[in-house]
Amino acid sequence: MELLGPMQTFVRVVEAGSFTAVAAERNSTQPTISRQIAALEAHLGVRLLTRSTRALALTDDGRTFYAHAQIALAALGDAENAVGRRRAAPSGLLRIAVPVVFGRLHVVPRLPAFLARYPDVGVEIIMSDSFTDLVEQGIDLAIRVGEITDPGLIARRIGLVRRVTVASPAYLARHGTPSRPEDLRQHECIVYTRLASGNRWKFEPQDGPIEITVSGRFRADNSEAVREAVLAGLGIAVIPAFAFRAEIDAGEVVVLLADFEPLVLPMHAVYPSRQFVPSRVRAMIDHLAHEFSLDPRLTAHTL
Repeated sequence: MELLGPMQTFVRVVEAGSFTAVAAERNSTQPTISRQIAALEAHLGVRLLTRSTRALALTDDGRTFYAHAQIALAALGDAENAVGRRRAAPSGLLRIAVPVVFGRLHVVPRLPAFLARYPDVGVEIIMSDSFTDLVEQGIDLAIRVGEITDPGLIARRIGLVRRVTVASPAYLARHGTPSRPEDLRQHECIVYTRLASGNRWKFEPQDGPIEITVSGRFRADNSEAVREAVLAGLGIAVIPAFAFRAEIDAGEVVVLLADFEPLVLPMHAVYPSRQFVPSRVRAMIDHLAHEFSLDPRLTAHTL
């Protein structure tokens, strides 16, 4: 960038044939323009211009450098224009990380409308319940459930995740049905280890919050495994309501403790920097925020 300014000045001086004319164009002075050319010559170690009281003339080195400088500046202009067009219309590959079950049920089904609207954007989905390093993994955007504590991430809340306490009919037939959160201490509880609260389950009934420490012989670090463990009758779990919509309707899974709703968790779109955020990232965030606002399972009037 230190060379770019003097190069642009040199090209304009050659085109205008005058230090004074270029100084007037730039609201500068003739000595300032002269110093820029002198600095460029010192950097290159050659004389570019010969000066007389009446005219400027290019040296042989000056003519060679002028030809290459024109090509370089034209290429820079093309690059700026290309980036400008990309800012105006989203384009390029968007790499987005999403939790496994949520991505399968609520992100992938909403991609056709996004891709139809932005034909120059491609999407790569990284499905994992782990919190990957966005910069290290080259990920543009991630959807995360829960509070965001990493100060290096920019977060925008785009929804809410309502959870339910569930078990299979087979498990309840063997172990009975809890009537209050305190009863969970006597049950096999399936612990999702990715949540910061771990085996401390929080409920929000009307008479005030309750926190229960649960235990069980099965733990998992992803919601897909928790979901399958519930269906297999391994125990009781607190899991996002969207994970079992069809199974609840079919009676394959039973919602427990209906008067004791588990703590509702915020859902955020996160990305690593506020500066130079690609338009494709902003477009995806806006798209998902709008889509989720239409789904009562993922939003609330307070959002």
